[in-house]
Amino acid sequence: MMAKRSHGDGGIDQRGENVYRLRYRVDGRRFAKTFHGTLTQARKELRALIRSGDTGEHVAPDKITVWNWCEQWIKAGAPGRKRKRVGQKTLERYQQLLRTHVKPEFENRPLQQLKATEIDEMYEALGPRENGEPGKISPMTLHHLHVVFNSCLSTAVRKGLLATSPMARIEKAPGAPEGDHGLALDEDDLKKLVAGFKASTALYPIVALTAATGMRRNEVLALEWDDFDPERKTIKVTRALEQTKKFGLRVKAPKTWRGTRTVALDDATVALLVRHKETHQRLLAGIPDGTEVDLGLIRLPAGALMFPNPPRPGEDVSFTKHRDPHTFTKQFGRRAKQIGFADFWFHHLRGTHATLLLDKNVPVHTVAERIGDDPAVLLKNYAKRKRQQTANDSVAGIIGQLAAGFLDT
Repeated sequence: MMAKRSHGDGGIDQRGENVYRLRYRVDGRRFAKTFHGTLTQARKELRALIRSGDTGEHVAPDKITVWNWCEQWIKAGAPGRKRKRVGQKTLERYQQLLRTHVKPEFENRPLQQLKATEIDEMYEALGPRENGEPGKISPMTLHHLHVVFNSCLSTAVRKGLLATSPMARIEKAPGAPEGDHGLALDEDDLKKLVAGFKASTALYPIVALTAATGMRRNEVLALEWDDFDPERKTIKVTRALEQTKKFGLRVKAPKTWRGTRTVALDDATVALLVRHKETHQRLLAGIPDGTEVDLGLIRLPAGALMFPNPPRPGEDVSFTKHRDPHTFTKQFGRRAKQIGFADFWFHHLRGTHATLLLDKNVPVHTVAERIGDDPAVLLKNYAKRKRQQTANDSVAGIIGQLAAGFLDT
C-alpha cells in the first residue's frame, strides 16, 4: 500500500498490476474510483478529479449514468481506440444514434450497473422479429448503433469508469448486412449515361469529370480552378464539402488521408474543363459566345469554383458559392431516371470508374490511389460487385434498351 496523502491531495492505493484505487474528497464528501493504467497516469487522473471538484464539474464515479457518459464522450469528440476525434458530420450522426436509441433506455441507468442482458434486450427490441417482420430500425442502422455504443463503452473502460465493458458479454453483436456496393455500368452504358446529361449544361461537366476520375461528390463540388493544371493534365484533390447541423455547409479536408491526391486526366477531360473555364471567363466579362477575345486576360476571382451554385432567376452569378450536395444528388437522380437509368445514383459513378479500371487489369493499388480509397476496401467492394455480375448484366441490358429511346447511339 502506498503512503497516504492529505485530504486535499487525495490518495492512491495499488490493488493489482496497473490497477489503482483513487481516494479523494469533494465538498467534504469521500469518493473512490478504480483506475486502470500506470502510476503516473493514476496520479494525473487523481489531480483531474480533484480539479473537477474545484470547478464544479465533478460527477461521482458511481453516479454517472449511461447517458451522462454518452454526452461526455460526444463532447470529447467520440474518441476511439486511436484516441482521435471524429469529423463533425460523423460526430452528429453518433450523437443522433445515441440520443434516439440509447437515451430512452438508459438515461438514468448508472453506468457501472449496466448489464449485457440489458443491451441484448435493447437490440432485440430494435432489430427484426423472429417471424421475419422488419424491426424498428434497419439492420444497417442497428449495426451502426452497436459500433458507436461499443466504442463509447470501450472508452469508459480506458478512462477507468468501467472495469470491463458489458459489450464483451452480449449474446450476439448486430453484424453488418450486405450493403449497397454500387451498380457498375459497362463501358457502353456509361457512355450512354454521360451522353444523356449533355443537354444539361449545369450537370454535364460534373458527371463527365466524375466518370473520368472516380472522385467523390463532395470532392468534385469543392474543386477550385486553381486545382486544375491543363499543362500537366492533372487535378488536385485537397478539400471536400461537408454538410453539418452545427456549421452548415463548409469545406474540410478529404474524407481520409488517402483522399488528398493528384489525379491524372485524359485529353478529352482536359479539353472539357478548358471549355468550361472559358465559359466562366466569358460570363464574368460579359463576352458573348463566338466573340474572338484573348480569354487569358480574364482572371476569375480568388477561390473561384469549377462548379459553383447556379444563380436563381434575377440573381448575379457567384463564382465562389458552393452547390448544395443534396440538391445536386436529387437533380442527378431525376435526370438519370429520365434517360433510362432509374436505379443508378451519382455515387455509382465512383464504383463504375474503379470497376472498369480493375476489369482492364490496372493494379488495385493504382486504382485505389487514383480514387483515394483503401486498397482492401476497394477490392472487397469490387469482388461483391462482380459476384452480382450476372444480375447486373441483365439490368444493364434492360437499361440499354430503355436508353436507346432517348439517346443517339
